[in-house]
Amino acid sequence: MLLRARQFEYVFPGRALLMGVVNVTPDSFSDGGEFFSTDRAVARALQLAAEGADFIDIGGESTRPGARPVPEAEELRRVIPVIEQLAGKLAIAISIDTIKPAVARAALRSGASLVNDIAANREDDAMWRVAAQSGAGYVLTHMQGTPENMQINPVYKNVVAEVNEFFGGRLARLAACGVPAEQVALDVGIGFGKRLEDNLQLLARLRAFTKWQRPLVLGASRKSFLGQMSGVSLPERLPSSLACACWAAQQGAGIIRTHDVAATRQALGLTGALMQRQIDA
Repeated sequence: MLLRARQFEYVFPGRALLMGVVNVTPDSFSDGGEFFSTDRAVARALQLAAEGADFIDIGGESTRPGARPVPEAEELRRVIPVIEQLAGKLAIAISIDTIKPAVARAALRSGASLVNDIAANREDDAMWRVAAQSGAGYVLTHMQGTPENMQINPVYKNVVAEVNEFFGGRLARLAACGVPAEQVALDVGIGFGKRLEDNLQLLARLRAFTKWQRPLVLGASRKSFLGQMSGVSLPERLPSSLACACWAAQQGAGIIRTHDVAATRQALGLTGALMQRQIDA
């Protein structure tokens, strides 16, 4: 199974790849604006790359529950200088985390290779046309609602079946827009319009989504459902985040999106070694 993102190609299955998160925002749930300046964001990205990230995911608009949209011009001001600086320094793929086609287009012109789109539930096809025209990789994420309202009483009858149905429909829409399956990865959208039980069901049944023969992206790092499960605050969620990453790798996830690259790499290294010995036994 192949994932293409412009000049980059990734073959799955293999070791789980790591997508390091850099939030160029003043209001991110995970780091509270720690990397809001261009210089600090670039330094953070270079640090994550040195720790073993396979992708760097740059975002200029918070997607935490209740977050309000950021004007396009402001999002561009935040992310483009970071991407331009990193493009000349990194040998790994840069991902732009955005729901705006114009931001994605500008980021790809500046050196990004992949679009991480939480708003694949849209009906407009402009973002998919950007992916088709650029050859960029595209992370197709399930979300119910928008970040501003997604956690206001999300409801599912069968969350696994409904997310699978969504993937099937959107893969067809992408293909109709000229985006081949080889450019697409799938993200079940942990925390995006999901209750605690929905998140747990999706994690428990990740293998149900491997039927599409596309790489699965898992983004559970530091999310609030981990606090709901364990009763711990944000700074104490690393152990639960690592548990999710290791479980996801065992269940077939190919890309783990994380704020903590070094720790996740170490945990996945052992998990991968044990999985291989299970195969060889």
